[in-house]
Amino acid sequence: MLMQDDVTIRDAVPADAEALLGIYAPYVTDTAVTFEYDVPTQEEFERRVSSISARYPYLVAVLGGEIVGYAYAAEFKNRAAYQWAVETSIYLRGDVQRRGIGAQLYEALEQRLRQQGILNMNACISYPVAECDPYLTLQSVRFHERMGFALVAHFHKCGLKFGRWYDMVWMERLIGEHK
Repeated sequence: MLMQDDVTIRDAVPADAEALLGIYAPYVTDTAVTFEYDVPTQEEFERRVSSISARYPYLVAVLGGEIVGYAYAAEFKNRAAYQWAVETSIYLRGDVQRRGIGAQLYEALEQRLRQQGILNMNACISYPVAECDPYLTLQSVRFHERMGFALVAHFHKCGLKFGRWYDMVWMERLIGEHK
């Protein structure tokens, strides 16, 4: 994996929404990575950035002056007992994948979450049913495995997109001591 020394990781701001949406939209329209059917509006993305970053880290990766990826943490469940766990998400522009930028984003995200006292990072990942699927690969699962996540749950045929059923898996990484 090639690490990018010239990548800057910084907090996202609502003004980044247009660039973030440019990264996210192809995942909605061309893949089953997200089960969202419609590309959100820029205003909706601004709201998402504001809402999430009010409580959790929402980070962007900047390369050559352009935002090329982002990662964030969000509430895992809306109950007080879950306050030490988060759900994480990461999206990269297609032309910068497999260059170490995702790892840099997730490492920065983990560092910030540790500072907040978070102990569990959880990732909900769509999973192909067919061995060869035109809309989904195991790339996200493999990335999370490389980042130290372990598979903890597998749900079958729970998402329908492009006329196909997809599984969903949960992966988890424990990042702190549970006292």
